[in-house]
Amino acid sequence: MSSPSTLSTSDNNRSGYINAVSAYVMWGFAPIYFKLLTDIAPGEILIHRILWSSVFLLLLVVVMKKLPQFINACQQPKIIAKLALSASLLAVNWFLFIWAVNNNHMLDASLGYYINPLFNVLLGVIFFQERLRNNQLIAVALAFVGVLIQLVVLGTLPIISLALASSFAFYGLIRKKMQIDSFIGLLIESLLMLPVAIIFWWFFVDSDTSNMFNNSLNLNALLIVVGLVTTAPLLCFTAAAKRLNLSTLGFFQYMGPSIMFLLATFYYQEQIKPAELMTFICIWAALALYSLDSWKTMKRAKMA
Repeated sequence: MSSPSTLSTSDNNRSGYINAVSAYVMWGFAPIYFKLLTDIAPGEILIHRILWSSVFLLLLVVVMKKLPQFINACQQPKIIAKLALSASLLAVNWFLFIWAVNNNHMLDASLGYYINPLFNVLLGVIFFQERLRNNQLIAVALAFVGVLIQLVVLGTLPIISLALASSFAFYGLIRKKMQIDSFIGLLIESLLMLPVAIIFWWFFVDSDTSNMFNNSLNLNALLIVVGLVTTAPLLCFTAAAKRLNLSTLGFFQYMGPSIMFLLATFYYQEQIKPAELMTFICIWAALALYSLDSWKTMKRAKMA
């Protein structure tokens, strides 16, 4: 008969798995949405991401009766400082993703999110003393070789991919180490970005779409819904990060970039160079090896 603590751990893990799958599937299909906004500058789209994410999250916090927790968190300078750092990383990640998708660099975005699980593994080792098994070490080495191929053959590093991977890996690290509700943390992050976004919108954005009163109803609806498209997968991700260790969380992340890769290659017809394909093959091999090792480990643990 299972003990209450065992059942609790099992339920916690199951919830973590469901949230992880939900987050990465939504991220995988997100480029379809942003492709609808290709006529709008990435910086302007980012402003709407921040603005409408703040609105949706505030409504969620009120509806879920978490306003007292939100107020309490806002009164703690250390929490605000950490969330300001994570918000900065999130803003960088959001902007890079929008720019990559709307400038036909979806394959670079896909590669970045393929690399991200291996960044998670390394951060887990460095900050949480998570030990790597031999197959995991080989997987990390294969990923390094994949990046090295592009450097040698093309003479350049996949900067967009590495920036996307590292910014989101460090974001996940900061959020995992914080004892704060996922909804409240995301709301505070959005609100911390909001003043900068509004100032930028008011003084620096000069486009035909910057004044929403002049836009069509359909366009304004798309701009508002960007808040929901942004917050839904992030909420699932932060909930998963609280329940799973970083190496396990990395096991799921291949889903999002796989969907992106298929969309970029077969639907949006982005061209892939031979050296880039070799990089993808190395990353795929690394993830296959890592996933197989994780699956065997979980299977042994379940049998035990």
